[in-house]
Amino acid sequence: MGIVGILGRPFIDLEPLLDLAPLPSLHEEICLGLAQVPVEYTGGSHRSMGIMPPSRAHEAHGDYGEVLRAMPPDEFRRFLSLADEPGRFDPARQRDYRFGEEQDFPLSRKQLRYLNYRHRVYFPWKVYYEMIPNLYWDEKSSGEGKSFTREARRFFPRTIAFVQGLPFREIGRCNIMGLEANDHGTVHRDGDPASKHHVDHFITLCPAGNKRLFLWCEERRVELPIDRRAYWFNDSDYHGVEAAPFFRYSVRVDGVFTDEFVEKIRASC
Repeated sequence: MGIVGILGRPFIDLEPLLDLAPLPSLHEEICLGLAQVPVEYTGGSHRSMGIMPPSRAHEAHGDYGEVLRAMPPDEFRRFLSLADEPGRFDPARQRDYRFGEEQDFPLSRKQLRYLNYRHRVYFPWKVYYEMIPNLYWDEKSSGEGKSFTREARRFFPRTIAFVQGLPFREIGRCNIMGLEANDHGTVHRDGDPASKHHVDHFITLCPAGNKRLFLWCEERRVELPIDRRAYWFNDSDYHGVEAAPFFRYSVRVDGVFTDEFVEKIRASC
């Protein structure tokens, strides 16, 4: 599988098309805010979800989909006791429940940490904060009935104002995704280009300019790094994040671009 890209390019550099002057001040606000809000883990089941390239599937290390399927009954009871509402689950129905991303039962913060500490599950993004909560991936582009949380408005007001000024007709998802020092973002794709023929609209912002996402060409086994502070890529292409000896993060905003911005992008290609 090669890189499909967008409009004949592997990715779209959005730096020339956006005013990024506020990013340094947003970086300070985001770092201060992250120090004060509860954050989640994400990305610990890419291999069991079948969204990793075969050549790099081993890089997922521990996968909670695999762990939960093999968990002994006594361990599973302890896992259920850490749910936000443990009384809703029957330990005897272990095979009936589907936990985690894109599943019926999201993992609680306690369960995430238990899987990390006890079962060595590798969560690449250990700092994950949703400013606009979103349950299912296919709902991320629609802003109907959604809004920024009260907590996000309290701790990230300048960031939210900046996001609201981006060229979207509507915004359906906004989150901060951070990796701890020496962690890598496992290579995966968010859709199958063979069946998904459109590219979802979103902007990735890197206020510090130090988070190196790369696209992965499985066919040639090569990485294509993206070193921009604002970009758009085809998330049905395989992508991952390089390890680094320090914390780094990005802000991802999903929605629907304005028609004017789409034309602006086309004119730049």
